[in-house]
Amino acid sequence: MTPRLFTPGPVPILPKALEVMSHPIIHHRSTDFIQVFSEVREGLKYLFDTQEEILILSSSGTGAMEGTVLNLCSPGDEVIVVRAGKFGERWGQIAQTYGLKVIPLDISWGEAPTGAQIEALIKKYPTVKAIFLQACETSTGVDFPIEEIARFTRTQDLLLVVDAISYLGVSPLKMDEWGIDVVVTGSQKGLMLPPGLSFVALSKRAWARQKTSTLPKYYFNFSKELKAVLENQTAYTPAISLILGLREVLKYYKAEGKETIFRRHKKYAQAMREAVKALNLELFAKNPSNSLVSICVPQGVDGKKIITLLRDEYQMTIIGGQDQLKGKIIRIGCMGYVGAQDLISVFEALEKVLKTLGANIPVGKGVEKLKAVLGKER
Repeated sequence: MTPRLFTPGPVPILPKALEVMSHPIIHHRSTDFIQVFSEVREGLKYLFDTQEEILILSSSGTGAMEGTVLNLCSPGDEVIVVRAGKFGERWGQIAQTYGLKVIPLDISWGEAPTGAQIEALIKKYPTVKAIFLQACETSTGVDFPIEEIARFTRTQDLLLVVDAISYLGVSPLKMDEWGIDVVVTGSQKGLMLPPGLSFVALSKRAWARQKTSTLPKYYFNFSKELKAVLENQTAYTPAISLILGLREVLKYYKAEGKETIFRRHKKYAQAMREAVKALNLELFAKNPSNSLVSICVPQGVDGKKIITLLRDEYQMTIIGGQDQLKGKIIRIGCMGYVGAQDLISVFEALEKVLKTLGANIPVGKGVEKLKAVLGKER
């Protein structure tokens, strides 16, 4: 039995990208690499829906988050951080590490901030320099109303900084049209690659702010990276094989059409949510994402054992909750190179595991509903 991954990162890799990444490596200052990088630049602009350049960093998504704080802020700056899960808290921790004054907007885990809440907080603190938040809070499976929020922030003298690490490539994100100032993402989720690359796109007013930032930076110096990007290079040695794989992923998005892929993710997520309801289980997210489904662990069932049995008996890996949600939810991803039959397989196994652990569920009803919603996708 082949092990199968159903986590919200890392995710199953696009086969063509996997093949290309196994080829002999090329030198990062060669003409071959320059050609690859040129194609990647344009492909990323298509996916980000922007005319701005996208910086490619060899780091985790957290590295890009830290680099963004370093390049936009100066010691003592006031910033708003939306804390609705583990990764919102991470924005705050990074900001505090570098001496910024964090004004938190704390939201119950499982819920999303509203545009009205953010507008009210900005009006209360008119000197804030930026607002940091997620497009999808991976720890809870909740999407945030970024378009609505950007409609207000783009009229203000502050920057909207969006962590789209588990959102970009799954759902529409129109950086230029919506007026987002900074978009951060990583390679290991919607982009169907292994971990190791992160990406940052800055608006013109974000680049203007970057020139005035006084926080120390060396590796994450965005000015150096932009200069290199314009020459189809990176400032430092990149993760060459991952960039070769990235070119294949971007070709895939262009050939399929990003809107087609977004619709497929939406259908998969909706089918999974309907399957959860058919099993009389509770969805945790109030504004659910199309990147993953978060499910409340049934009363009397050990959430850790769900994960363990799926792994040991069925060679399927899902994950549980983080921090305050440990043992309380399970999370199943539908990002990456995943098909309808994969989702059916994991729900068939999940039903059996839940029954084994004593959950009072109507076995078979979840899979039946899943298949009905997926329809011809099978």
